[in-house]
Amino acid sequence: MTTTRIESRTQVAVVGAGPAGLMLSHLLARAGIGSVAVDLRSRREIEETHRAGILEQGSVDLLVETGVSDRVHRDGYRHDGIELAFGGAGHRIDFRGLAGASTQLYPQTDVFIDLADARARDGGDVRFGVTDVAVGELRSDKPVLRFTDDGGTGHEIRADFVVGADGSRSLCRNEVPETERTQYFREYPFAWFGILTEAPPSAPELIYNHSPRGFALISQRTETLQRMYFQCDPATDPADWSDDRIWDELQSRVGANGYRLAEGPIVSRSVLPFRSFVQEPMHHGRLVLAGDAAHTVPPTGAKGLNLALADVRVLAEELERAIAAGDTAPLSTYSERALSRVWKAQHFSYWMTTMLHTLPDATPFDVRRQEGELASVTGSTAGSTFLAEAYTGWPGAR
Repeated sequence: MTTTRIESRTQVAVVGAGPAGLMLSHLLARAGIGSVAVDLRSRREIEETHRAGILEQGSVDLLVETGVSDRVHRDGYRHDGIELAFGGAGHRIDFRGLAGASTQLYPQTDVFIDLADARARDGGDVRFGVTDVAVGELRSDKPVLRFTDDGGTGHEIRADFVVGADGSRSLCRNEVPETERTQYFREYPFAWFGILTEAPPSAPELIYNHSPRGFALISQRTETLQRMYFQCDPATDPADWSDDRIWDELQSRVGANGYRLAEGPIVSRSVLPFRSFVQEPMHHGRLVLAGDAAHTVPPTGAKGLNLALADVRVLAEELERAIAAGDTAPLSTYSERALSRVWKAQHFSYWMTTMLHTLPDATPFDVRRQEGELASVTGSTAGSTFLAEAYTGWPGAR
């Protein structure tokens, strides 16, 4: 039980110390702005939550150019394209040739480690493993963040602004009155069955595989650990699937397009539901939302982490203006700038998802129509360039 409460002050209180919250506090520190970031999870818990990561060119540049780390270049894998597999063959989308950019295979776990190390190196105030988090007085000049630290001491921090970067189960976004927010939501009738397998890479770049049996994605992690997914029913129980059954399903899907996967022991399996969500606006009083707290996308377009990093890059700029002017107007500007990119990413993620996945009630016509759409994209320089520009992060947006 909390017996004491320590009162303090900072300029920006950040709820959520994942990649979005830590990158924001890092960028604010570079601008001379103080912050405190808190997270319900321990640092170890976040580090041990394995999540895939395809970084846009702009996300890579943000990590390196702001002094977080250059490990993304040393330990990551540059991808200059992807394969779209359908109709019995693979078709490469050349990012470099079409958009002059690349992506980097670099897991979100490693992005978090780099940022946590950078905040510790720079003396950042980050509190992991807190409880009883609450925010309040968001329309006052000094909103408040309350929490209990991992030692049982209560804290009340007054700030100029509060940022909700607390993920898809955000408590902060629920502080916005229903009459002052609009929520857009879509749930998809399929999920991804994801595995990690101890095997060598099956391909040098990602394979987005369309087949009458459903979608499959062949990705990588390291030279000895690979991540793969196949479309499944959201109610699927991973425990019902043996290794042999999983490999048979994956091999049959990619085999339809001429691929053969390198197999190995499966070390983890999970089912990932598909949802799209946006809350507008991304601010309320002196509260600002960033990352998954404000929006989520299906993973097909690899936009989730990249959107979060793009959010906080813009947010750091607008918070600096807001603090200098003592005005909340820049928060509206932030919301408008961020949402412009968010809706482009929502469209791209929806487009990739519906083009590649088989709907539960799909007819043979629907499947062949999708193949026609894929042929239109891969057979057209304009179509391929649209995909390449969106996947790598859009020109001028880096």
